[in-house]
Amino acid sequence: MTPQSHFMVIAPITPSRAAGLEVLLASMNIQPGQCDPVNELLPFALFERLHFARFVIVDDLTLGDLTAYGLQHPTLPVYLVFMGDCDGSAHVFLTELAERAAPGLSRIFACCDGFVPTGNLAQWLIAHDQAVSARYVNWIGRTVRQVKQEQALQRALARCLASEMPSAPQGDALALRRALCAFVEAEQRAGRLALTPHEPTPLAWRMRNLAHALGIPLLGLVALPLLIVLSPVIVYQLRCRETTDPEIDQQADGAALPAGQVFEDHDVSSPVSLTAAVKPGLFRRLAFSATLKGVDYACRHIYRRGGLMRVQSLHFAHWAFLDDKTRLLYASSHDGSFDACVQDFIDKMAWGLNLVFSHEVGYPRTDWLVRGGAYDAARFKAYARRHELPTQVWYKAYPGLTTLDLQRNTRIREGLEQGAMSEAQAREWLGLIRT
Repeated sequence: MTPQSHFMVIAPITPSRAAGLEVLLASMNIQPGQCDPVNELLPFALFERLHFARFVIVDDLTLGDLTAYGLQHPTLPVYLVFMGDCDGSAHVFLTELAERAAPGLSRIFACCDGFVPTGNLAQWLIAHDQAVSARYVNWIGRTVRQVKQEQALQRALARCLASEMPSAPQGDALALRRALCAFVEAEQRAGRLALTPHEPTPLAWRMRNLAHALGIPLLGLVALPLLIVLSPVIVYQLRCRETTDPEIDQQADGAALPAGQVFEDHDVSSPVSLTAAVKPGLFRRLAFSATLKGVDYACRHIYRRGGLMRVQSLHFAHWAFLDDKTRLLYASSHDGSFDACVQDFIDKMAWGLNLVFSHEVGYPRTDWLVRGGAYDAARFKAYARRHELPTQVWYKAYPGLTTLDLQRNTRIREGLEQGAMSEAQAREWLGLIRT
């Protein structure tokens, strides 16, 4: 299989160029936030290994909440973040991007501090590619090419069933399947359908993944005696903060909320970009870092085929610390609207939201870390809306397809390539095509 990787190119925006940058990013769209895949600045559709990409301006208007902790309102940079998910190496992809789209990228990043248009663009992009603390891939190994070929297969089979086989024996599922297999073989010979075999998994990636799968638990075992000894202190520190952390009014700004919503709901999938300050103090910083290490491990080795716990609507997700771990950027691509995504998480893993995001300023009060918090749905939704960032540019390589569509299409291909099949299995497979 070909594993997926990500990039997050981040740079502070030159204040005098901020307004021009927003105009420039808007010129890439066919409607607010929805990228024209062949726009002149950065024609994403030309890059066949790119799943999702976004440009988002990280200007956190909620940093003033830190004054509730007795701290001064911090002055932090406003960043331009260019984030994406691709098949294979992210640095190889960024190099390709620099070679084929240098003029447009240079115009965009010329609005950032320290960018030299005459310099080596690929080196600059890679130097500003910041590692994230955790990331999630809905189906590790499913490439853009596979998605598109399997969608073409599903559509061809559906058309064949609807128009070319009206007189086929509907009661004989195995005979119908044989006819469809013959149809696909003919389409492949004619060059109208392609089902490229999966590439072998790179050995270096397999070794790194195995080392990570074994190394993190081993480190946990080594640290376990110390954690047991310190557990009373950890529990005490947690409970003191849970009961005394200031509660922030999460009423979203009346003008800002519609501005954020105008970037949503232009496809069956939508982007989410959120940022919030990390609660002050070493305890919260260490706890947040450790939690995201656990999230990253689970996403890499447990929740790697079709869903994050019971949440199946996520395509990709990223958690990244900014400014020496003083704030966090969360970015994801999910099916449905922003509100539907938030409700899906509340319904299926509110305790998980608490475990991760309760270390952020303004999060609804938790009880023993996993209770409370997101279980107060109204307060959590207000919190999420207030910390939402408009995603100025968002690209999806396969518009109109949900994660469930992708899984269905993969199952159709697997059923096509399967050898012997019972009558019941054949009926189930035909049902996938018709949905």
